[in-house]
Amino acid sequence: MEKRKSKKLWRIPGFMQDRRMRLIALFILGLAIVSDGLAFFISPIVGIIVLVLAIAAMAVAYTMLQHLQEETSEYISDLSYRLKRGGQDSLIRMPIGTIFFNDKYEIEWINPYMQRYFGKEDVLGKKISDLDEALATILQDHYDDKERHRIHWHDHDFDLLIQKDIGVAYMMDITHYAEIQRRYDDSHVMIGQIFLDNYDEISKAMSDKDISNLSNFVTSALSDWAKKFGMFLKRVDEDHYVMIGYTGTLRKLEQQKFSILDKIRERTFKSNSPITLSIGIAYGEDDLNELTELSQSNLDLALGRGGDQVVVRESDGEARFYGGKTNPMAKRTRVRARVISQALSELLKQSDQVFVMGHKRPDMDAIGACLGIRRIAAMNGKKCWIILNQDNIHSDVQRLVDELGKYPEIKDSIISPAEALEKITPSSLLVLADHSKPSISISQELYDRLSNRVVIIDHHRRGEEFPENPILVYIEPYASSTCELIAEMFEYQSRDSEPINSLEATAMLTGIIVDTQSFSQGTGTRTFDAASYLRSMGADLTMARHFMKESESSYMQRNHLIDRTEFIDNVALCVGEDDKIYDSVIAAQAADSLLQVSGIQATFAITRRDEHTVGISARSDGTINVQVIMEELGGGGHLANAATQIKDISVLDAREKVLEILNKDEEPQPETED
Repeated sequence: MEKRKSKKLWRIPGFMQDRRMRLIALFILGLAIVSDGLAFFISPIVGIIVLVLAIAAMAVAYTMLQHLQEETSEYISDLSYRLKRGGQDSLIRMPIGTIFFNDKYEIEWINPYMQRYFGKEDVLGKKISDLDEALATILQDHYDDKERHRIHWHDHDFDLLIQKDIGVAYMMDITHYAEIQRRYDDSHVMIGQIFLDNYDEISKAMSDKDISNLSNFVTSALSDWAKKFGMFLKRVDEDHYVMIGYTGTLRKLEQQKFSILDKIRERTFKSNSPITLSIGIAYGEDDLNELTELSQSNLDLALGRGGDQVVVRESDGEARFYGGKTNPMAKRTRVRARVISQALSELLKQSDQVFVMGHKRPDMDAIGACLGIRRIAAMNGKKCWIILNQDNIHSDVQRLVDELGKYPEIKDSIISPAEALEKITPSSLLVLADHSKPSISISQELYDRLSNRVVIIDHHRRGEEFPENPILVYIEPYASSTCELIAEMFEYQSRDSEPINSLEATAMLTGIIVDTQSFSQGTGTRTFDAASYLRSMGADLTMARHFMKESESSYMQRNHLIDRTEFIDNVALCVGEDDKIYDSVIAAQAADSLLQVSGIQATFAITRRDEHTVGISARSDGTINVQVIMEELGGGGHLANAATQIKDISVLDAREKVLEILNKDEEPQPETED
């Protein structure tokens, strides 16, 4: 058998050899016919001899061809058998899991290599989902895919390929190679910056002994944490640490959600010295200098979001956030303003364009803030679009927009929500100014499209409704206005860029004046510093007063609304007609005016805003917390300045709800034993 096979392989290596032999036989036959013809022409005897030889040659050629055909057939049959047998053996013996299944995901056949993942269980005819829900989900998810996919199943990594036309799935175990890749990925260097958020504030009121004990505890806790995960930790300042580790360690820290934050916070709170941590971590860059700069940038971002959290970001990747469980402490410091300003500049540089919008029916604080953000974007070389629905704006904002006609560059930057939706890209940045609730934004759809690229700058307290994952948050409830916060940022922008112009400064100063009731409410030293800066940049008080002027109709409406006021003890309720729509600014002005009445501690202007909505503007002298009252009705704001909007309710029903909450708050609380 071996000899025959050897001879066959020598004589007939393939179909090309068979074809060559056939051509030779045909050539011999043709040559014999030609020779016989020539021989008869020369001599009959010679012709007969040649004819006999030709017949013999033809017989030999015929025999040869028959033999070749038989051997070729045998060879093809043998090769076919071997290929078929090899294919069957491959399915059965090769380390590739193979499953044949029908359109109901029932197993029709499975090879032994795949069977071992199911143990000794009989799987034929059973649904894959009944045997393994995870595998069934994987096959369904990738059923229509034509490319290979890496999957993880049964603690193994596989390359999965599905042939939809014949209903078969091939799963090659690549766990070994995946582990090598994983080890390589886990061996990259990561650098972290750790900052004690409020160490300076806490330590100022402590004795040297207590400071030493607090410092020792924090350092020991961080050192034990670093040692546990195999990281290098170095203290570089009283409130600053640097850590170095590998990305494999980072993966473990992320799985534990950086529990060190909770440990430090909880232990220090118990000792009446509450310390929180902010951590910025960077990886994915070979240059250690760039990695250090990125980690510092991430730390600035964590501080800008309120602290008590971790920001992790790969070079050129999206930031991931952990922690942030506590409310940020109000710290109106120059350092915080600098950090926010620099963090915002970094985000602007990473974006292709910027969109900024205030709340619905924006006031002068909102529109002034938008103009300020546009100027900061320009200082960083980025195009910024201001979103404004010009068909529905207040008279003061309309006067400002009219004045912007003298500044074509700014005027052309104001676009409608529909135009903004056409311009946005995945790399665009959205800034929400003077509000943090997406539902009251000028364009909810624009927010939805850029919900993972949102920056919030606001002076109102954060409510329950809040963007799920903003990349930068600057909320300072103790600031007089959003314009005040943004005015402080200009100090930390590039000196080489074009500064804020007089109209922008005037708009921002007007926003501060409106929100502070001409500097009579909610002001601090920083408010006057911001106003002084804006005046130095050319803010025009005459123009500001022009913007704030009321129209005749609004003046009359406000007085009509005040005339409908009812006084209940120390509260003034100004209730409009249910069939008449009032502007929100008029309602707010009415509430502000009534607060000047002697003995009145809180005022509420309740008016219909549109067919389906009733609005409430609430003001207080600080004795009654109107923010809490408005929050119970779905709104929010400040202790002394808050508002809400209620859908599908009458004006009188809204009044009853306000009185119900006021009466509930006045009810005496039951005494409790200590």
